[in-house]
Amino acid sequence: MSPDRAAAALDHFDVRVARSAGGLLRTFNDAGALTAADVHVASCLGRLGPEVDEHVLLGAAFAVRAPRLAHVCIDLATVRDRVSVDSDLPVDIRSLPWPEPGPWAAALAASPLVASGIDGPPDRPLRLAGTRLYLDRYWREERQVAADLRARGAVMAAGVDRTVLRAGLARLFPGPGPDDQRLAAATAVLRGLTVVAGGPGTGKTTTVARVLALLYEQAAAAGERPPLVALAAPTGKAAARLEEAVHQEAAGLDIGNDARAWLLGLSASTLHRLLGWQPGRRSRFRHDRANRLPFAAVVVDETSMVPLTLMARLVEAVRPGARLVLVGDPDQLASVEAGAVLGDIVGSAAGGLLLRPPARAAVAEVTGHEVPASDPPPAAAVADGVVVLRRVHRFAGAIAELASAVQRGHADQAIAVLAGSHDDVVWLPADAGGADALGPVREAVVAAGRAVTDAARAGQGREALAALGGFRLLCGHRRGPYGVSWWTEQVERWLAAGVEGFAAGAGWYVGRPVLVTENDYGLQLYNGDTGVVVAGAAGGPARAVFERRGELLQLSPQRLGAVDTVYAMTVHKAQGSQFDEVAVVLPDETSPILTRELLYTAVTRARRRLILAGAEATVRAAVERPITRASGLREWLWG
Repeated sequence: MSPDRAAAALDHFDVRVARSAGGLLRTFNDAGALTAADVHVASCLGRLGPEVDEHVLLGAAFAVRAPRLAHVCIDLATVRDRVSVDSDLPVDIRSLPWPEPGPWAAALAASPLVASGIDGPPDRPLRLAGTRLYLDRYWREERQVAADLRARGAVMAAGVDRTVLRAGLARLFPGPGPDDQRLAAATAVLRGLTVVAGGPGTGKTTTVARVLALLYEQAAAAGERPPLVALAAPTGKAAARLEEAVHQEAAGLDIGNDARAWLLGLSASTLHRLLGWQPGRRSRFRHDRANRLPFAAVVVDETSMVPLTLMARLVEAVRPGARLVLVGDPDQLASVEAGAVLGDIVGSAAGGLLLRPPARAAVAEVTGHEVPASDPPPAAAVADGVVVLRRVHRFAGAIAELASAVQRGHADQAIAVLAGSHDDVVWLPADAGGADALGPVREAVVAAGRAVTDAARAGQGREALAALGGFRLLCGHRRGPYGVSWWTEQVERWLAAGVEGFAAGAGWYVGRPVLVTENDYGLQLYNGDTGVVVAGAAGGPARAVFERRGELLQLSPQRLGAVDTVYAMTVHKAQGSQFDEVAVVLPDETSPILTRELLYTAVTRARRRLILAGAEATVRAAVERPITRASGLREWLWG
């Protein structure tokens, strides 16, 4: 539909309509490319400027809109290809009266609202860097993160005993030949900044535990106290999982008893708690550049979920001489807030190790293996600290083949894997909005629901949790025919028909699987934790059970605050988790959230069996549609 027809069909009492706007702002608002809030903020800036140029105000409105859509900025040259439409009507967005990038940038550069380049005035609300237009705050944060990471990446850690390190690496990473985990561990000990990147099952947390053991041995060899180490993650659930993984790994490491006890004593927290969250101050913390964190090493897991603003607060708070280790999968879904920071940091190293000559020589010395020569940009100091783990230890077969095809953007190969005959991948090439065509999904849902319910009725909390973790139904959306809310009701209908005595209700019925939606530090429950309501012993009251550090946490259901029933969950919520069997319900191919990263994240949640429901056109659309977030961080870091 053309923008003119869309405007004629619009309800002018709709809250999305900026009725006081005119000109380009009104045209783009009527088409759904700008919201009323975007228009009102741009108009307010124009009055303050003062600024009346329509092109400048249009740029301001898109710069305001960008962070809400997880972009750090807008690129004037590509914004028409990236903009999403908030409209119930089909609109040809390219037919809107877009300014040409060159004249548009010139108009912005001449505006009193805009500072141009690094040397522009510091008191302007907008910043223009080439064809990228930022709200000034995000430009400053991007520049700060880049400067801090470049400075940290250029520094070799002081006081490293390379003889001790070489012996430790040989003991903790036995086996012939080069090993990516060994390279990553060596890098983390040698350098001030290390990025350990890789997909699920590539051994990222295994590597982290060994890095910590090596740091302990370095301190012991120097006659010093064990290093003060912080383990952190963006969410409470991810922090708890990191802590548990380090403790589990520590139990089997070839290290001394003192080192093992030290590792088992480490705890993890959210980044907000680490930095010192202060009520009423969403973007500022107690620890900053003037009050640094006291730790000698800071390890952050699930870094792909860290937005630009939080990363800015983290890197400024870490002491200059401390090690910063960032761990995560750059191919997973990124933060819901502005930025794709981990992907920007990994940058060109995603294709292979890109160590510069001095770093390459140091790693070769302590690992005892030749490191292949590479040709990174000379100024890219972060390259020396980026190691991508590629060998998958957790799943193989068709799941691994499909994940690789999706990750590399090969739609034909992904379809070929799905169309093949595999025990571990089942494809239902039908519209996932029609539950009647999804027999295998129904069978898996009923089998898992029966196992959870039977164990819960028997009062077997551990078995109920194991059954709950054995299967998960994943959706892209929260609402609608492809969303969690609709599918939760559908699953309850299936269970009512297929599980004897099943009767879901609003209360705390036995067998109800629950998802915690807010952190509760008093109960040690975190956003994303899952539990089951089980029958009480000897006819006693039901209790909700969760697993924490290998032990059962049992609570009265009445003590639980923010929880949802979790027969289905969003792919985004499932990040960092894995299940033996996963059923994925893909949204329609026109869905704006259907992306390569969504599909890759969904596929890699499955350890042993994947059921994928979605038409071929939907799968192809996902594989061929990577998330592209407007940002200048990669350019600042890599040149």
